[in-house]
Amino acid sequence: MINLDRRELFASLGGLAAVALMSHDARADALEHYMEDKLHAQADGDDEGGGSAGEFPSAAQVKDQITTRHYRRGVGGLFISTDPAGKMKMLPDMPAKPTLVDFFETRFGQFSNHCLQSANKARERGQPDEIVLACLLHDTVQSLMRVDHGYYGAQMYEPYVPEITSWAIRYHQPLRFFADEAAGYSYPDLYRRMYGYDYVPAPHVQAAHEMTKKHKWYYAAREVTVSDLYAFDPNAKVSLDSFRDLIAKHFKQPAEGLGYDNSPSAHMWRSLMFPDSPL
Repeated sequence: MINLDRRELFASLGGLAAVALMSHDARADALEHYMEDKLHAQADGDDEGGGSAGEFPSAAQVKDQITTRHYRRGVGGLFISTDPAGKMKMLPDMPAKPTLVDFFETRFGQFSNHCLQSANKARERGQPDEIVLACLLHDTVQSLMRVDHGYYGAQMYEPYVPEITSWAIRYHQPLRFFADEAAGYSYPDLYRRMYGYDYVPAPHVQAAHEMTKKHKWYYAAREVTVSDLYAFDPNAKVSLDSFRDLIAKHFKQPAEGLGYDNSPSAHMWRSLMFPDSPL
């Protein structure tokens, strides 16, 4: 079960006075977001102890935790309840010809604010539009699948974005496991909790890292990791409206609607649209 810390919840909303001014609907939404954050912190290992000096578990201890959970950590966020003892909620119907904005508003859920913060960081750092777009999209596929999400994300977006954008989305995943202090990226403690303090990336991940270091677009994928790492402020809210022009300029919206254009990744968009379909 996820523990509800009322003091922590109220503090995150600005205190008791701020909560008292909220409508019942706003309070319900705030509670839902709080539970989502707690769930994914739990899924990412933030609430799990063990390991050296009680700080980080070992890789072996992380493996032993698999059978203690009611879910698998690689499952997409859209497919798991925010309360292990609760029920799934109804999702709003999608328009007949859904756009990327529609997915942000109805399907990307707990990952959208993080991605918006990440894109805002990249824009503040003066990155080109194509890289800002990569930051905007980089983790959205985690609503569908968390494991290998860089590769899933690149596959889902390739038909619709510049090549450098999908390349950066794909290779931000292996680059996360390798520090680049000159670029401003340190290996995060989060991964020591998620994978174990003694975790060694698999050979294919190491090979991808070596390849990207020599690639002309290395900076693009590395920028995604840098803007990714510092985009978890629970109090920061970035509006999607500030990126509508960017999306209109660089995202090839199909006339038929995402999921209905017979692209190589159309089935992925349909999976997000209809996550309750059993087959």
